[in-house]
Amino acid sequence: MKRLMTALIAILMPLTAVAESAHVHSSPYAGQEHRPIKSLSPEDIAELENGGGWGLAKAAELNGIPGPSHVLKMKDDLDLTAEQEEEVTSIFEHMRSAAVSAGKGLIAGERALETAFRERSIDRDGLWEYLHRIEASRAKLRYAHLAAHLEMVRVLSAAQIDRYNELRGYSR
Repeated sequence: MKRLMTALIAILMPLTAVAESAHVHSSPYAGQEHRPIKSLSPEDIAELENGGGWGLAKAAELNGIPGPSHVLKMKDDLDLTAEQEEEVTSIFEHMRSAAVSAGKGLIAGERALETAFRERSIDRDGLWEYLHRIEASRAKLRYAHLAAHLEMVRVLSAAQIDRYNELRGYSR
């Protein structure tokens, strides 16, 4: 029995060494090196160009404060009055305009950063400048969306907000 165990160990030990040496080094980013802006997918760019929320208003949305885009889509379920619908539409259009502008700024900033890395023309100090511009655009984008959520509290009744959250599938 000892000989069998010794032989088995002798056979299996080299196999574990081979398995360890076959480590795969591929990146989950493989394929993304062909993107025009590496840090943004085509879907990200489309969302930013159209003034989409890009998930930046979750602090409001998931704490029960409705967003104007969804409120307009649910206007019948929320029994919006004509006056409320007009006000929500105005808030949405203002938000979207600000978001499109900020989104374009974010895209431009990421494109400039991409170019600087591609051309190898960036240093540590320059990196801070690029990042500050990008993050300022991101802050403007997030502000546009979150501020619009705050406006909904003024426009909607408590019952409408509760109904919104129920329809969105949020529990408290």
